[in-house]
Amino acid sequence: LAHYGSAPRACQPYRAKTKGKVERPFRYVRQDFFLGRSFRDLDDLNAQFDEWRGTIANLRVHATTGRVVDEHFAEEKPKLLPLPQRPYDAVLTVERRITQEGMVAVGGNQYSVPDTTKRRIVEVQSHPTEVRIFEDGQLIAAHPVLEGKNQRRVDPGHRKPVPAARKEAMAMASPIDAPVAKRPLAFYEAVGRRLASSVEGRL
Repeated sequence: LAHYGSAPRACQPYRAKTKGKVERPFRYVRQDFFLGRSFRDLDDLNAQFDEWRGTIANLRVHATTGRVVDEHFAEEKPKLLPLPQRPYDAVLTVERRITQEGMVAVGGNQYSVPDTTKRRIVEVQSHPTEVRIFEDGQLIAAHPVLEGKNQRRVDPGHRKPVPAARKEAMAMASPIDAPVAKRPLAFYEAVGRRLASSVEGRL
């Protein structure tokens, strides 16, 4: 609310009259506009509401002030403060632990953080189209929101490059495929008898 230059004021408990002027307009809209209407979609609802507001709601004489709503508002409008140039950025902020693989879980998906991240717990901001990750107040990663669940997104810039010497060694390395000796069962039976005889001789 502070973003728009206003502040909340708590009403007294069990004193309905202290907030009646705030709640009453919603009852009027519900009973006079919504009752008996149907809408194809949100655009149709907005169009019907604009027409109702301009031809009925704002042209009526207010029961309390005794004045036409539009005329009264025209007098108050010059005294209203302008809206901020930027709308308030509604964002969900949570803390998340970094996995051993350098990933952070958000909304059922995983997003990478730089290998240079020092802390194990970071701050995550979930925006409608972007996930932003902060360490000590500094932005360290930004990812587009992944669709669905169990998805992973790794920013290549978050991972340290593999040294050229190590890449070459990995390319030249060949898998170990040592042959395993195959012996008949009689061989193992003989070994077992020999071990048993050795143990009995020591007893």
